[in-house]
Amino acid sequence: MKSNRSCIRVFANQTQIEECREKLKSNAHAFDQLSGLLALAGNEVRLKIMFLIEEEDELCPCDLADILGMSIPAVSQHLRKMKDGGVLSARRSGQTIFYSLKEEHLKLLQPFFKIIINNESQEALT
Repeated sequence: MKSNRSCIRVFANQTQIEECREKLKSNAHAFDQLSGLLALAGNEVRLKIMFLIEEEDELCPCDLADILGMSIPAVSQHLRKMKDGGVLSARRSGQTIFYSLKEEHLKLLQPFFKIIINNESQEALT
């Protein structure tokens, strides 16, 4: 039985293969962080929440529920997943909790949010 790792090329560039393996190994933590962030942002509601929080700097679950037309418990579940995933910071003011995006994630998400804003601007022109 043939191995799934077989290749029909005549010569493999072992140096290239080892260098690529090393790149993956040395960046394992970054891949882990980015894939976790993208997994959270892959949900449309959570992406909208992240976008809104980025636009407003911080929002509470009640504001988000009103904006999105969702129940507060439903919004809170999404916020909890993002907070547990290390994407959000929370600040308490009395009984209200305000959420903001952590700076390291904000830098990764802003290019995507710019695409959304630019798309909105282009649609308004047509």
